[in-house]
Amino acid sequence: MLTGTKQITRVAVACLFFAVIAVCPASAAQDHVVSPAEIHGAAVAATSARERNVETVTQFMSSPRAKEALKSAHLNTAQVKNGIAKMSDEEVAQLAKRVNMSQADFAAGHASDRDLIWLILAVVVLILVIIAVR
Repeated sequence: MLTGTKQITRVAVACLFFAVIAVCPASAAQDHVVSPAEIHGAAVAATSARERNVETVTQFMSSPRAKEALKSAHLNTAQVKNGIAKMSDEEVAQLAKRVNMSQADFAAGHASDRDLIWLILAVVVLILVIIAVR
């Protein structure tokens, strides 16, 4: 009689265990910490930020001064532009920040043409190094 009670207890515990497992994931799946709309919004913001940063760097590298610097260094403009596209979001953001700072310095008269050319070459070298490492 004792073995029958043990078996019934085991079956009851197993059923209770499976019931708890079946109910808990269903209720937990309905309670999201971050809503899908927030995730979508963050993804859109990250994509648009990257696009702005890539555009900033690309425009800088397409300027007449940049083209002259690339030509004097015998570098391929297409390779540099392809390199920008291969950079991570963080790398492009840092590069865009440097470009914006240098353009502000140049516009304010704090940097000369020679400084700008050196910056352009430094940016190109940075892009090419990042490409080569990958």
